Amino acid sequence: MSSDDSVLSFDTLPLAPALLSNLVDLGYTKMTDIQALALPPVLEGQDVIGKAKTGSGKTAAFGLGVLNKLEVGRFRVQALVLCPTRELADQVARELRKLARAIHNIKILTLCGGMPMGPQIGSLEHGAHIVVGTPGRIEDHVRKQRLNLSDVNMLVLDEADRMLDMGFQETLDAIVKEIPEDRQTLLFSATFPSAIESLAARVQKNPVMVEAGAAHSESSIKQHFYHVDNNEERPQAVARLLAHFSPVSTVVFCNTKRETDEAAEYLREEGYTALALHGDMEQKDRDRTLVCFSNKSASVLVATDVAARGLDIEELDMVINYHLARDSEIHVHRVGRTGRAGKSGIAASLVSEKESTKIKRLEQSLGRSLEIVELPAEKDSAPPKKPPMVTLQIDGGKKHKVRPGDIVGALTGEGGIPGDKIGKIQIFQFNSYVAVTRDQSRQALAKISKGKLKGRTYRVRVVGV
Repeated sequence: MSSDDSVLSFDTLPLAPALLSNLVDLGYTKMTDIQALALPPVLEGQDVIGKAKTGSGKTAAFGLGVLNKLEVGRFRVQALVLCPTRELADQVARELRKLARAIHNIKILTLCGGMPMGPQIGSLEHGAHIVVGTPGRIEDHVRKQRLNLSDVNMLVLDEADRMLDMGFQETLDAIVKEIPEDRQTLLFSATFPSAIESLAARVQKNPVMVEAGAAHSESSIKQHFYHVDNNEERPQAVARLLAHFSPVSTVVFCNTKRETDEAAEYLREEGYTALALHGDMEQKDRDRTLVCFSNKSASVLVATDVAARGLDIEELDMVINYHLARDSEIHVHRVGRTGRAGKSGIAASLVSEKESTKIKRLEQSLGRSLEIVELPAEKDSAPPKKPPMVTLQIDGGKKHKVRPGDIVGALTGEGGIPGDKIGKIQIFQFNSYVAVTRDQSRQALAKISKGKLKGRTYRVRVVGV
Protein backbone atom coordinates (compact mmCIF):
# COMPACT_ATOMS: atom_id res chain seq x y z
CA MET A 1 0.00 0.00 0.00
CA SER A 2 1.21 3.49 -0.80
CA SER A 3 2.45 5.64 2.06
CA ASP A 4 0.73 8.70 0.56
CA ASP A 5 -0.75 10.87 3.36
CA SER A 6 -4.28 10.79 1.93
CA VAL A 7 -4.24 6.99 1.84
CA LEU A 8 -3.03 6.80 5.44
CA SER A 9 -5.61 9.25 6.80
CA PHE A 10 -8.59 7.85 8.77
CA ASP A 11 -11.00 10.30 7.11
CA THR A 12 -10.65 8.41 3.81
CA LEU A 13 -12.46 5.45 5.42
CA PRO A 14 -16.26 4.95 5.46
CA LEU A 15 -16.43 5.30 9.25
CA ALA A 16 -19.35 6.72 11.24
CA PRO A 17 -18.93 10.51 11.79
CA ALA A 18 -18.89 10.05 15.60
CA LEU A 19 -15.97 7.61 15.32
CA LEU A 20 -14.03 9.92 12.98
CA SER A 21 -14.48 12.99 15.20
CA ASN A 22 -13.40 10.96 18.25
CA LEU A 23 -10.26 9.80 16.41
CA VAL A 24 -9.37 13.45 15.82
CA ASP A 25 -9.94 14.20 19.55
CA LEU A 26 -7.68 11.26 20.43
CA GLY A 27 -4.98 12.58 18.11
CA TYR A 28 -5.25 9.55 15.80
CA THR A 29 -4.74 11.19 12.41
CA LYS A 30 -2.62 8.77 10.38
CA MET A 31 -3.11 5.02 10.21
CA THR A 32 -0.37 2.55 11.12
CA ASP A 33 0.60 -0.04 8.49
CA ILE A 34 -1.72 -2.73 9.84
CA GLN A 35 -4.63 -0.27 10.10
CA ALA A 36 -4.15 0.95 6.51
CA LEU A 37 -4.02 -2.64 5.23
CA ALA A 38 -6.73 -4.24 7.39
CA LEU A 39 -9.42 -1.56 7.84
CA PRO A 40 -10.67 -1.32 4.20
CA PRO A 41 -11.52 -5.06 3.93
CA VAL A 42 -12.75 -5.13 7.56
CA LEU A 43 -15.18 -2.25 6.87
CA GLU A 44 -16.36 -4.01 3.70
CA GLY A 45 -17.41 -6.96 5.88
CA GLN A 46 -14.73 -9.39 4.69
CA ASP A 47 -12.98 -11.95 6.87
CA VAL A 48 -9.38 -10.85 7.47
CA ILE A 49 -6.15 -12.48 8.66
CA GLY A 50 -3.80 -9.80 9.97
CA LYS A 51 -0.17 -10.66 10.65
CA ALA A 52 1.04 -8.04 13.11
CA LYS A 53 2.89 -7.85 16.39
CA THR A 54 1.81 -6.21 19.66
CA GLY A 55 2.19 -2.43 19.48
CA SER A 56 1.38 -2.26 15.76
CA GLY A 57 -2.04 -0.63 16.29
CA LYS A 58 -4.03 -3.79 15.53
CA THR A 59 -6.58 -3.13 18.32
CA ALA A 60 -7.84 -0.05 16.47
CA ALA A 61 -7.70 -2.04 13.20
CA PHE A 62 -10.35 -4.46 14.44
CA GLY A 63 -11.89 -2.17 17.08
CA LEU A 64 -13.06 0.44 14.59
CA GLY A 65 -14.55 -2.33 12.46
CA VAL A 66 -16.43 -3.75 15.47
CA LEU A 67 -17.75 -0.33 16.56
CA ASN A 68 -18.71 0.76 13.05
CA LYS A 69 -20.84 -2.36 12.60
CA LEU A 70 -22.50 -2.19 16.01
CA GLU A 71 -26.22 -1.39 16.35
CA VAL A 72 -26.46 0.33 19.75
CA GLY A 73 -30.26 0.07 19.78
CA ARG A 74 -30.03 -3.75 19.82
CA PHE A 75 -28.98 -4.60 23.37
CA ARG A 76 -27.48 -7.98 22.50
CA VAL A 77 -23.91 -9.33 22.43
CA GLN A 78 -23.00 -8.51 18.81
CA ALA A 79 -19.20 -8.83 18.96
CA LEU A 80 -16.86 -11.21 20.77
CA VAL A 81 -13.12 -10.52 21.10
CA LEU A 82 -10.98 -13.41 22.38
CA CYS A 83 -7.50 -12.76 23.83
CA PRO A 84 -4.92 -15.17 25.28
CA THR A 85 -4.40 -13.37 28.63
CA ARG A 86 -6.29 -11.23 31.11
CA GLU A 87 -3.75 -8.43 30.67
CA LEU A 88 -4.33 -8.26 26.91
CA ALA A 89 -8.12 -8.51 27.32
CA ASP A 90 -8.09 -5.59 29.78
CA GLN A 91 -5.89 -3.57 27.41
CA VAL A 92 -8.18 -4.29 24.42
CA ALA A 93 -11.32 -3.41 26.40
CA ARG A 94 -9.74 -0.10 27.50
CA GLU A 95 -8.83 0.78 23.91
CA LEU A 96 -12.34 -0.14 22.66
CA ARG A 97 -13.93 2.08 25.34
CA LYS A 98 -11.64 4.92 24.29
CA LEU A 99 -12.54 4.48 20.60
CA ALA A 100 -16.26 4.26 21.50
CA ARG A 101 -16.54 7.22 23.84
CA ALA A 102 -18.36 9.43 21.29
CA ILE A 103 -21.10 6.81 20.89
CA HIS A 104 -23.49 6.78 23.85
CA ASN A 105 -24.74 3.76 25.76
CA ILE A 106 -22.25 1.20 24.39
CA LYS A 107 -21.58 -1.49 26.99
CA ILE A 108 -18.30 -3.41 26.79
CA LEU A 109 -17.87 -6.31 29.21
CA THR A 110 -14.61 -8.07 30.13
CA LEU A 111 -14.77 -11.76 31.13
CA CYS A 112 -11.44 -13.32 32.13
CA GLY A 113 -10.17 -16.28 34.12
CA GLY A 114 -8.42 -15.64 37.42
CA MET A 115 -11.17 -13.16 38.38
CA PRO A 116 -14.14 -13.76 40.75
CA MET A 117 -17.10 -15.38 39.01
CA GLY A 118 -19.88 -13.62 40.98
CA PRO A 119 -19.47 -10.08 39.59
CA GLN A 120 -19.18 -11.50 36.04
CA ILE A 121 -22.46 -13.38 36.42
CA GLY A 122 -24.12 -10.17 37.66
CA SER A 123 -22.75 -8.17 34.72
CA LEU A 124 -23.95 -10.80 32.25
CA GLU A 125 -27.46 -10.54 33.66
CA HIS A 126 -27.41 -6.83 32.79
CA GLY A 127 -26.27 -7.55 29.21
CA ALA A 128 -23.63 -6.05 26.89
CA HIS A 129 -22.94 -5.13 23.25
CA ILE A 130 -19.31 -6.30 23.12
CA VAL A 131 -17.64 -9.03 25.18
CA VAL A 132 -13.85 -9.19 25.49
CA GLY A 133 -12.40 -12.20 27.28
CA THR A 134 -10.11 -15.20 27.59
CA PRO A 135 -11.16 -18.51 25.97
CA GLY A 136 -11.43 -20.62 29.14
CA ARG A 137 -13.71 -18.21 30.99
CA ILE A 138 -15.83 -17.43 27.90
CA GLU A 139 -16.38 -21.15 27.28
CA ASP A 140 -17.31 -21.61 30.94
CA HIS A 141 -20.02 -18.91 30.76
CA VAL A 142 -21.31 -20.27 27.42
CA ARG A 143 -21.43 -23.87 28.69
CA LYS A 144 -23.41 -22.80 31.77
CA GLN A 145 -25.75 -20.77 29.51
CA ARG A 146 -24.89 -17.46 31.16
CA LEU A 147 -23.55 -16.02 27.88
CA ASN A 148 -25.63 -16.19 24.70
CA LEU A 149 -23.63 -15.82 21.48
CA SER A 150 -26.50 -16.34 19.01
CA ASP A 151 -26.55 -12.61 18.03
CA VAL A 152 -22.79 -12.29 17.50
CA ASN A 153 -22.04 -11.06 13.96
CA MET A 154 -18.36 -10.29 14.51
CA LEU A 155 -15.71 -12.55 16.06
CA VAL A 156 -12.15 -11.37 16.68
CA LEU A 157 -9.28 -13.73 17.61
CA ASP A 158 -6.48 -11.48 18.89
CA GLU A 159 -2.95 -12.96 19.21
CA ALA A 160 -4.34 -16.25 17.92
CA ASP A 161 -0.88 -17.87 17.88
CA ARG A 162 -0.53 -17.29 21.63
CA MET A 163 -3.99 -18.80 22.25
CA LEU A 164 -2.95 -21.95 20.36
CA ASP A 165 0.40 -22.01 22.20
CA MET A 166 -1.54 -21.95 25.46
CA GLY A 167 -3.54 -25.00 24.37
CA PHE A 168 -6.88 -23.33 23.63
CA GLN A 169 -7.61 -24.94 20.24
CA GLU A 170 -10.46 -27.19 21.48
CA THR A 171 -11.86 -24.33 23.59
CA LEU A 172 -11.87 -21.98 20.59
CA ASP A 173 -13.63 -24.60 18.47
CA ALA A 174 -16.29 -25.07 21.16
CA ILE A 175 -16.93 -21.30 21.37
CA VAL A 176 -17.08 -20.85 17.59
CA LYS A 177 -19.77 -23.58 17.35
CA GLU A 178 -22.07 -21.32 19.40
CA ILE A 179 -21.71 -18.34 17.02
CA PRO A 180 -23.79 -17.99 13.81
CA GLU A 181 -21.94 -19.07 10.66
CA ASP A 182 -22.80 -15.87 8.76
CA ARG A 183 -20.59 -13.81 11.07
CA GLN A 184 -17.50 -11.80 10.09
CA THR A 185 -14.30 -13.29 11.57
CA LEU A 186 -11.05 -11.39 12.07
CA LEU A 187 -7.89 -13.24 13.08
CA PHE A 188 -4.74 -11.41 14.21
CA SER A 189 -1.47 -13.22 14.85
CA ALA A 190 2.21 -12.28 15.17
CA THR A 191 3.27 -15.55 13.51
CA PHE A 192 1.55 -17.83 11.00
CA PRO A 193 2.41 -21.47 11.83
CA SER A 194 0.48 -24.36 10.28
CA ALA A 195 -1.84 -24.50 13.31
CA ILE A 196 -3.01 -20.93 12.55
CA GLU A 197 -3.57 -21.87 8.91
CA SER A 198 -5.71 -24.79 10.06
CA LEU A 199 -7.66 -22.61 12.51
CA ALA A 200 -8.32 -19.96 9.83
CA ALA A 201 -9.59 -22.66 7.45
CA ARG A 202 -12.08 -23.82 10.09
CA VAL A 203 -13.42 -20.46 11.28
CA GLN A 204 -13.11 -18.10 8.27
CA LYS A 205 -14.53 -17.80 4.76
CA ASN A 206 -12.22 -16.61 1.95
CA PRO A 207 -10.18 -14.38 4.27
CA VAL A 208 -8.07 -11.49 2.98
CA MET A 209 -4.52 -11.80 4.33
CA VAL A 210 -2.63 -8.64 5.23
CA GLU A 211 0.82 -8.35 6.77
CA ALA A 212 2.37 -5.30 8.41
CA GLY A 213 6.09 -4.92 7.91
CA ALA A 214 6.23 -7.98 5.70
CA ALA A 215 9.71 -9.14 4.89
CA HIS A 216 10.25 -9.18 1.15
CA SER A 217 13.57 -10.96 1.17
CA GLU A 218 14.00 -14.72 1.30
CA SER A 219 14.90 -16.16 4.68
CA SER A 220 18.67 -16.45 4.87
CA ILE A 221 20.60 -19.37 6.33
CA LYS A 222 24.30 -18.80 6.82
CA GLN A 223 26.17 -22.10 6.50
CA HIS A 224 29.54 -22.66 8.19
CA PHE A 225 31.81 -25.72 7.96
CA TYR A 226 34.35 -26.22 10.77
CA HIS A 227 37.31 -28.57 10.86
CA VAL A 228 37.73 -31.08 13.70
CA ASP A 229 40.62 -33.55 13.96
CA ASN A 230 38.70 -36.47 15.47
CA ASN A 231 35.46 -37.58 17.13
CA GLU A 232 36.78 -36.80 20.62
CA GLU A 233 36.88 -33.10 19.69
CA ARG A 234 33.25 -32.88 18.61
CA PRO A 235 31.54 -32.29 22.01
CA GLN A 236 33.96 -29.45 22.86
CA ALA A 237 33.50 -28.05 19.34
CA VAL A 238 29.72 -27.86 19.82
CA ALA A 239 30.15 -26.07 23.15
CA ARG A 240 32.56 -23.61 21.52
CA LEU A 241 30.07 -22.84 18.72
CA LEU A 242 27.26 -22.30 21.24
CA ALA A 243 29.48 -19.91 23.21
CA HIS A 244 30.50 -18.07 20.02
CA PHE A 245 27.04 -17.61 18.46
CA SER A 246 24.93 -17.46 21.70
CA PRO A 247 21.73 -18.86 20.10
CA VAL A 248 18.55 -19.04 22.21
CA SER A 249 17.40 -22.26 20.57
CA THR A 250 19.63 -24.91 18.89
CA VAL A 251 19.20 -28.43 17.49
CA VAL A 252 22.37 -30.57 17.34
CA PHE A 253 21.93 -33.43 14.84
CA CYS A 254 23.80 -36.68 15.54
CA ASN A 255 23.92 -39.84 13.42
CA THR A 256 23.70 -42.33 16.34
CA LYS A 257 21.83 -42.66 19.63
CA ARG A 258 25.09 -43.09 21.54
CA GLU A 259 26.50 -39.81 20.20
CA THR A 260 23.23 -38.10 21.10
CA ASP A 261 23.45 -39.14 24.76
CA GLU A 262 27.19 -38.39 25.00
CA ALA A 263 26.90 -34.91 23.44
CA ALA A 264 23.89 -33.94 25.59
CA GLU A 265 25.65 -35.13 28.76
CA TYR A 266 28.81 -33.14 27.90
CA LEU A 267 26.81 -29.96 27.21
CA ARG A 268 24.94 -30.32 30.52
CA GLU A 269 28.31 -30.59 32.32
CA GLU A 270 29.31 -27.34 30.57
CA GLY A 271 26.22 -25.60 31.96
CA TYR A 272 23.83 -25.81 29.00
CA THR A 273 20.20 -26.88 29.40
CA ALA A 274 20.58 -29.70 26.86
CA LEU A 275 18.18 -32.59 26.28
CA ALA A 276 18.66 -35.76 24.21
CA LEU A 277 16.04 -37.16 21.82
CA HIS A 278 16.34 -40.58 20.16
CA GLY A 279 14.39 -43.72 19.31
CA ASP A 280 15.20 -45.66 22.51
CA MET A 281 13.26 -43.22 24.67
CA GLU A 282 9.83 -44.05 26.09
CA GLN A 283 6.98 -42.00 24.64
CA LYS A 284 6.35 -40.06 27.88
CA ASP A 285 10.04 -39.05 28.08
CA ARG A 286 10.02 -38.08 24.40
CA ASP A 287 6.85 -35.99 24.93
CA ARG A 288 8.39 -34.21 27.92
CA THR A 289 11.63 -33.49 26.03
CA LEU A 290 9.80 -32.03 23.02
CA VAL A 291 7.55 -29.95 25.29
CA CYS A 292 10.53 -28.45 27.14
CA PHE A 293 12.40 -27.62 23.95
CA SER A 294 9.44 -26.23 22.00
CA ASN A 295 8.38 -23.95 24.86
CA LYS A 296 11.90 -22.54 25.31
CA SER A 297 12.69 -24.02 28.72
CA ALA A 298 15.59 -26.03 27.23
CA SER A 299 18.02 -24.25 24.93
CA VAL A 300 19.68 -27.23 23.18
CA LEU A 301 18.08 -30.37 21.73
CA VAL A 302 20.53 -33.12 20.71
CA ALA A 303 18.68 -35.46 18.37
CA THR A 304 18.89 -38.16 15.72
CA ASP A 305 17.19 -37.47 12.38
CA VAL A 306 14.47 -40.10 12.95
CA ALA A 307 13.63 -38.77 16.41
CA ALA A 308 13.42 -35.20 15.13
CA ARG A 309 10.84 -35.99 12.43
CA GLY A 310 7.68 -33.96 12.93
CA LEU A 311 9.57 -31.54 15.18
CA ASP A 312 7.60 -28.30 14.76
CA ILE A 313 9.69 -25.45 16.15
CA GLU A 314 8.79 -22.05 14.75
CA GLU A 315 11.89 -20.14 15.82
CA LEU A 316 15.13 -22.08 15.67
CA ASP A 317 18.26 -19.91 15.75
CA MET A 318 20.84 -22.55 14.94
CA VAL A 319 21.38 -26.08 13.65
CA ILE A 320 24.66 -27.91 14.33
CA ASN A 321 25.62 -31.07 12.44
CA TYR A 322 27.70 -33.16 14.88
CA HIS A 323 28.70 -35.26 11.86
CA LEU A 324 27.73 -34.52 8.28
CA ALA A 325 24.51 -36.30 7.35
CA ARG A 326 24.82 -39.59 5.47
CA ASP A 327 23.31 -38.04 2.34
CA SER A 328 22.92 -34.54 0.94
CA GLU A 329 19.12 -34.52 1.07
CA ILE A 330 19.14 -35.10 4.82
CA HIS A 331 21.71 -32.29 5.20
CA VAL A 332 19.45 -29.85 3.34
CA HIS A 333 16.46 -30.96 5.42
CA ARG A 334 18.38 -30.45 8.69
CA VAL A 335 19.65 -27.02 7.68
CA GLY A 336 16.19 -25.94 6.51
CA ARG A 337 14.84 -26.18 10.05
CA THR A 338 16.42 -22.82 10.89
CA GLY A 339 15.87 -19.48 9.15
CA ARG A 340 12.12 -19.97 8.83
CA ALA A 341 9.34 -17.35 8.56
CA GLY A 342 11.64 -14.72 7.08
CA LYS A 343 14.15 -14.91 9.95
CA SER A 344 17.86 -15.52 9.54
CA GLY A 345 19.43 -18.71 10.81
CA ILE A 346 22.85 -20.29 11.30
CA ALA A 347 23.86 -23.81 10.26
CA ALA A 348 27.23 -25.14 11.42
CA SER A 349 28.70 -28.50 10.41
CA LEU A 350 31.67 -30.25 12.01
CA VAL A 351 33.88 -31.96 9.42
CA SER A 352 36.92 -34.24 9.77
CA GLU A 353 39.34 -35.46 7.11
CA LYS A 354 37.47 -38.80 7.05
CA GLU A 355 34.36 -37.02 5.73
CA SER A 356 35.94 -35.75 2.50
CA THR A 357 33.67 -38.01 0.38
CA LYS A 358 30.56 -36.59 2.05
CA ILE A 359 31.85 -33.04 1.46
CA LYS A 360 32.37 -33.76 -2.25
CA ARG A 361 28.83 -35.16 -2.55
CA LEU A 362 27.43 -32.12 -0.74
CA GLU A 363 29.37 -29.73 -3.01
CA GLN A 364 27.92 -31.48 -6.06
CA SER A 365 24.41 -31.26 -4.59
CA LEU A 366 24.72 -27.54 -3.69
CA GLY A 367 26.58 -26.68 -6.90
CA ARG A 368 29.38 -24.80 -5.15
CA SER A 369 32.63 -25.41 -3.33
CA LEU A 370 32.55 -25.35 0.47
CA GLU A 371 35.15 -23.65 2.62
CA ILE A 372 36.13 -25.56 5.77
CA VAL A 373 37.53 -23.20 8.42
CA GLU A 374 38.98 -23.52 11.91
CA LEU A 375 36.66 -23.27 14.91
CA PRO A 376 36.21 -19.82 16.46
CA ALA A 377 38.82 -19.03 19.10
CA GLU A 378 37.87 -19.85 22.67
CA LYS A 379 36.93 -16.72 24.52
CA ASP A 380 36.49 -15.90 28.18
CA SER A 381 32.74 -16.02 27.95
CA ALA A 382 30.20 -15.80 30.73
CA PRO A 383 28.42 -19.00 31.77
CA PRO A 384 25.73 -20.15 29.34
CA LYS A 385 22.50 -18.17 29.65
CA LYS A 386 19.59 -19.99 31.20
CA PRO A 387 16.58 -20.50 28.89
CA PRO A 388 13.87 -17.82 29.22
CA MET A 389 11.16 -20.28 30.36
CA VAL A 390 10.72 -23.03 32.96
CA THR A 391 8.33 -25.99 32.54
CA LEU A 392 5.99 -27.17 35.29
CA GLN A 393 4.58 -30.69 35.00
CA ILE A 394 1.16 -31.21 36.58
CA ASP A 395 0.11 -34.80 37.28
CA GLY A 396 -3.37 -34.27 35.86
CA GLY A 397 -4.42 -34.34 32.20
CA LYS A 398 -7.28 -35.03 29.81
CA LYS A 399 -8.36 -38.09 31.81
CA HIS A 400 -8.89 -35.77 34.79
CA LYS A 401 -10.75 -33.24 32.58
CA VAL A 402 -8.00 -30.64 33.10
CA ARG A 403 -8.30 -27.84 30.51
CA PRO A 404 -5.92 -24.98 29.60
CA GLY A 405 -8.33 -22.45 31.13
CA ASP A 406 -8.16 -24.29 34.47
CA ILE A 407 -4.35 -24.00 34.50
CA VAL A 408 -4.39 -20.32 33.50
CA GLY A 409 -7.00 -19.62 36.19
CA ALA A 410 -5.01 -21.48 38.85
CA LEU A 411 -1.84 -19.52 37.98
CA THR A 412 -3.38 -16.05 37.65
CA GLY A 413 -5.87 -16.11 40.54
CA GLU A 414 -5.38 -14.09 43.73
CA GLY A 415 -1.67 -13.79 44.53
CA GLY A 416 -0.79 -15.45 41.23
CA ILE A 417 1.37 -14.49 38.28
CA PRO A 418 0.42 -12.19 35.36
CA GLY A 419 -1.13 -14.00 32.37
CA ASP A 420 1.50 -12.65 30.00
CA LYS A 421 4.14 -14.60 31.95
CA ILE A 422 2.54 -17.89 30.86
CA GLY A 423 3.87 -19.61 27.75
CA LYS A 424 2.79 -22.82 26.01
CA ILE A 425 0.33 -25.17 27.72
CA GLN A 426 0.21 -28.77 26.50
CA ILE A 427 -2.19 -31.35 27.90
CA PHE A 428 -1.68 -35.11 27.55
CA GLN A 429 -3.80 -38.00 28.86
CA PHE A 430 -2.36 -38.09 32.39
CA ASN A 431 -0.09 -35.02 32.57
CA SER A 432 -0.14 -31.35 31.67
CA TYR A 433 2.79 -29.02 31.03
CA VAL A 434 2.84 -25.25 31.37
CA ALA A 435 5.78 -22.95 30.59
CA VAL A 436 6.23 -19.84 32.73
CA THR A 437 8.92 -17.17 32.59
CA ARG A 438 11.96 -18.03 34.69
CA ASP A 439 11.49 -15.03 37.00
CA GLN A 440 7.96 -16.21 37.90
CA SER A 441 8.66 -19.95 38.15
CA ARG A 442 8.92 -20.19 41.96
CA GLN A 443 5.73 -18.23 42.51
CA ALA A 444 3.94 -20.27 39.81
CA LEU A 445 5.08 -23.57 41.36
CA ALA A 446 3.93 -22.47 44.82
CA LYS A 447 0.59 -21.15 43.49
CA ILE A 448 -0.39 -24.44 41.83
CA SER A 449 1.13 -26.68 44.53
CA LYS A 450 -0.72 -24.96 47.37
CA GLY A 451 -3.87 -24.07 45.45
CA LYS A 452 -6.52 -26.15 43.76
CA LEU A 453 -7.10 -27.01 40.13
CA LYS A 454 -10.64 -28.10 39.26
CA GLY A 455 -11.35 -28.41 42.98
CA ARG A 456 -8.47 -30.73 43.81
CA THR A 457 -4.75 -30.64 44.49
CA TYR A 458 -2.28 -32.12 41.98
CA ARG A 459 1.40 -32.92 42.30
CA VAL A 460 3.46 -30.28 40.44
CA ARG A 461 7.19 -30.18 39.72
CA VAL A 462 9.77 -28.45 37.55
CA VAL A 463 11.03 -30.64 34.68
CA GLY A 464 13.63 -30.38 31.91
CA VAL A 465 16.39 -28.62 33.88
